Amino acid sequence: MTTASPPPALEVDRLCYVYPDGTHGLTDVTFEVGQRERVALVGPNGAGKSTLLLNLNGILRAHSGSIRVLGTELTDTTVRGIRAMLGLLFSNPDDQLFSPTVLDDVAYGPLHMGYERDEVLRRSREALEAVGMGAFEGRVPHRMSLGQKKRVAMATVLSMGTPILLLDEPTASLDPMSRRGLIDLLASLPLTLVVATHDLGMVGDLLPRTIVLDEGRIVVDASSSAVLGNADLLRAHQLEPL
Repeated sequence: MTTASPPPALEVDRLCYVYPDGTHGLTDVTFEVGQRERVALVGPNGAGKSTLLLNLNGILRAHSGSIRVLGTELTDTTVRGIRAMLGLLFSNPDDQLFSPTVLDDVAYGPLHMGYERDEVLRRSREALEAVGMGAFEGRVPHRMSLGQKKRVAMATVLSMGTPILLLDEPTASLDPMSRRGLIDLLASLPLTLVVATHDLGMVGDLLPRTIVLDEGRIVVDASSSAVLGNADLLRAHQLEPL
């Protein structure tokens, strides 16, 4: 008897998205991501990186094409369950932190997933410890540094126990020590990662595969070493070689 292979973490097939003003944001985007694979999305501003992440999470809905998450197709009836499998970290942590205290923010996700209070607290405190913010649960989020906010925002995603993380510019505007701490944290997580970023140093350190997007289309899908080693390719898509 043959054992069925596990489904990919993500299957995206001919995805197209059009903005309300008629601009094409994504055109025929097709790729797969294996479970626990780590993939970078790079490209110039306006390439469609954030738009793609928002489509994968179901916040934006594609006009055509399909998305499957761990074998389940994203539809109106499955979108809630899909979001329990996909954690999305926004580029600006202030878009993710809105509660009176750090613990309230981190508890929000598991609470609305229906977990009992004790389980919510366990998940929330474990997530805060994982990002090195265990001593901050009573703090007011908007009074913290950007690096601290980004760690707490990461904890809000980790507390939900999603096997896939989508991250939008996670190292943007961080000081060097905070940046390194966040990269080390991501490297320690046994999860599927899809990271939209301009930080090519992080790509080289953390993400073995790179998808280059430009004008809403995939122009390259290759190993990060091959992409980062091609200065002409990077410059052609407004990326600065290392």
